[in-house]
Amino acid sequence: MSPGRASPRSGHAASQSSCRRRGGTTALATTITSADTALAAQPPLTSTSFAAHLDLAKGQQPENLTLLPGGAAAVTFAFPRQVAVIERTGTVRVLAMLPAPSSDARTPVLGSPFLGGIVQGHDHTLYFLYATGTDDLTDVWRLRLGGSPERIAALPADTLPNGLALDGSTRQLYAADSVLGRIWRIPATGGTPEVWATVSALAPAGFLGANGVKVHDGAVWVSNLDHGTLMRIPVLRDGTPGATRTAATGLTGVDDFASTGRGDQLLAALNAGSEVALVSGNGGHTVVLNHTDGLQNPTSIAVRGDTVYVADAAYVTQQDPNLLTTRLHCPSSR
Repeated sequence: MSPGRASPRSGHAASQSSCRRRGGTTALATTITSADTALAAQPPLTSTSFAAHLDLAKGQQPENLTLLPGGAAAVTFAFPRQVAVIERTGTVRVLAMLPAPSSDARTPVLGSPFLGGIVQGHDHTLYFLYATGTDDLTDVWRLRLGGSPERIAALPADTLPNGLALDGSTRQLYAADSVLGRIWRIPATGGTPEVWATVSALAPAGFLGANGVKVHDGAVWVSNLDHGTLMRIPVLRDGTPGATRTAATGLTGVDDFASTGRGDQLLAALNAGSEVALVSGNGGHTVVLNHTDGLQNPTSIAVRGDTVYVADAAYVTQQDPNLLTTRLHCPSSR
């Protein structure tokens, strides 16, 4: 989530100059079918394509996404409280709607019920976060194939759980709390959440702090929207957090991010500016996508192989929420 709504060690790292360039528009034979093409991106990305234009009138503003087998993407529509799938054809299919809270619910900062981060487990179970400002519905939820949403852990009513990550090796979920400035850890099997990390670098400075979160290369990586920073928090042998290191600064309005599969190189969604930045392992960054490529306040990024997916919520522009795809010149080894 980002402003504007009122109411990685790798043995496969390579330099950009050594990349083999690919011309033309994105070819998505095994992923979502492109609907039309936008303008050219900047290296190491090729030109972007729209995978889907979403319906603003129905509240189809994707807050977060996770990639499914076969090329579809599961997304959360934050304010209609919906978990949906964007099919390879661009068709939207709603999987579940979360229950509405009581009329006196007041979600911290946002005011309205908010459906946040979503991830997929190895068995294709979806996990996602819901915040309402009430004790009975501010929770971690899961959705099994063919099933109905289930609450698996309760979070305090004064929290705003936003980004969500899953460590597949330990089956622990990590949730970024944008209001209290902390990282919660929750067993994927369900149970009592614990405050895993709480440091000043995660705190907000007027709006939202800790936002996106990923598990990568033995560490939990977290963005701070208000500070425009990315942090790396090592996971020690006993599961506790190590010392927090600021990995990048100057990322104004940073929301979600994703590893490119090349060392500590990341792609970060800069929501308010409608940009995507390529963040290098030394913390520098370059804008590689912007509004001329069709970006409308990007909120979430995912990478599979050499294909990059960007979800645009249009929270500020209120024009064209969409799902974009583009390709990396240097595909990851995954």
